[in-house]
Amino acid sequence: QVQLVESGGGLVQAGGSLRLSCAASGRTFSSYNMGWFRQAPGKERKFVAAISRSGGSTYYADSVKGRFTISRDNAKNTVYLQMNSLKPEDTAVYYCALDLRRTVVPTSSERGYEYWGQGTQVTVSS
Repeated sequence: QVQLVESGGGLVQAGGSLRLSCAASGRTFSSYNMGWFRQAPGKERKFVAAISRSGGSTYYADSVKGRFTISRDNAKNTVYLQMNSLKPEDTAVYYCALDLRRTVVPTSSERGYEYWGQGTQVTVSS
């Protein structure tokens, strides 16, 4: 069993920054790839970023590349999403997720993730 808890969401003006955190418990955090997804109002949930077990490899959706940075601190059992230069279209509920399969390359497909957090709301005003 794995529990994931996101935090750090809120209201920010366009061009501003937020850092989301996802704290994990229940399993050996460092053994698993992690991902961030988001779901905007009225839209499907979409891939945002993923990170390998050691943190050595990261992957991003084109829509956030160059603005968002995913990282992890295995000693703290936490994965982060640093969001800079935020745009109104970034408004969404953001979810972190854990992939139990221990693949070398993280997946961008939500079907590959077994455990999900409750989500944290990010709202970007124009």
